[in-house]
Amino acid sequence: MSTKHEKILQYIESLPVGDKISVRQIAKEMQVSEGTAYRAIKEAENRRLVSSIERVGTIRIEKKKKENIERLTFAEIVNIVDGQVLGGRAGLHKTLNKFVIGAMQLEDMMRYTDAGNLLIVGNRFKAHENALKAGAAVLITGGFDTTENNKRLADELELPIISSSYDTFTVATMINRAIYDQLIKKDILLIEDIYVPIEETASLKITDTIADFHKLNLQTTHGAFPVVTNANKLVGMITVKDVIGKSEYETVDKVMTKNPISGSMKTSVASAGHRMIWEGIDLLPIVNEDGILQGVISRQDVLKALQHAQRQPQHGETIDDLVKSEMKVMGEEDVVVEFTVTPQMTNQFGAISYGAFTTLLSEVGAFALKRRKRGDAVAENMTIYFIKPVQMESVLTVIPHILDMSRKFVKMDFDVFHETTLVGKAMMMFQLLER
Repeated sequence: MSTKHEKILQYIESLPVGDKISVRQIAKEMQVSEGTAYRAIKEAENRRLVSSIERVGTIRIEKKKKENIERLTFAEIVNIVDGQVLGGRAGLHKTLNKFVIGAMQLEDMMRYTDAGNLLIVGNRFKAHENALKAGAAVLITGGFDTTENNKRLADELELPIISSSYDTFTVATMINRAIYDQLIKKDILLIEDIYVPIEETASLKITDTIADFHKLNLQTTHGAFPVVTNANKLVGMITVKDVIGKSEYETVDKVMTKNPISGSMKTSVASAGHRMIWEGIDLLPIVNEDGILQGVISRQDVLKALQHAQRQPQHGETIDDLVKSEMKVMGEEDVVVEFTVTPQMTNQFGAISYGAFTTLLSEVGAFALKRRKRGDAVAENMTIYFIKPVQMESVLTVIPHILDMSRKFVKMDFDVFHETTLVGKAMMMFQLLER
């Protein structure tokens, strides 16, 4: 049976894109309390089913695919530029495919403006009108208004006219930054991207017996299964180890591991993998906020996904990407890394920031382990016990030393030099991500 929360989410999902919803309306429609309606709308926002815009309200939006994440809706543009909607509210859910800056003669401007575009322009009323007729939305900079006729036309064509108090350069920079941030998010793999849905995997009910476990084990060759109630709520995990020497007639709830570790759709694959290795588990059940089983991920799925992600071209640059791009590996056998401190990596005093310094050590350590054919590794802890201010544009030399290595952990020491001066010393513990 679905909970009230799930029913509301299903109802929201069934609404046409562009519909406006409110807590009061949902509460009335679904006959639930306003608190329940509010929580469901918040969850719908997290799932990117709706978007809440100041001075506009909450509207049903199209869920963007990962590969199409660099496209923004006009509703998101309103939020980014802190804008006001002057007309065409009904089209806020639509996505724009490019933006055009109107800093030219009207005829030239129209040559570049097509349907689905966003024209960024000042108080040029004729340009607003022509853009709308060409199928484009309009973003007016400098906080200017437009004519009543243009507002009526925007409503008719369901194309938004948005006004922002920022100037054209600032607005274009803000939109670019938002697209850039989304490209970085696109590269972060989440469990929802790789999990095996419940329909494609196997689970056991608490009333099932050890004999049922053996039957399922033969059918699927899986060595572990989630255990659920009749309402599909996760209550345990059962593995081959749990059933050794147990009677065929015993029910699984007697031998299963209760309150198992689980993940959610929005957990990153990297942190799920780290947890699975740390806890020594091969299968992680995935549940929703009500504890209902949604599917599973295996350790193999995680390792495959992480290896695949490393081969993907990067679009957005994070601090980690900037640090990696400045690293030059010098040594053949023993790893020695040369690194240039760029202005983006400095603190308010113009010296290398702690964030860039710790990232540098993590990257050098992980590279040294790869060179030793030890696969992927995650930093478990780090102690920096000596650091001198290093100015921008300095070239550093980082030398890692492996002090101790076991099947699961590696302890490493780092010496950091600027020319011949020792400027940093640190120790790190890595956890090895092995199959």
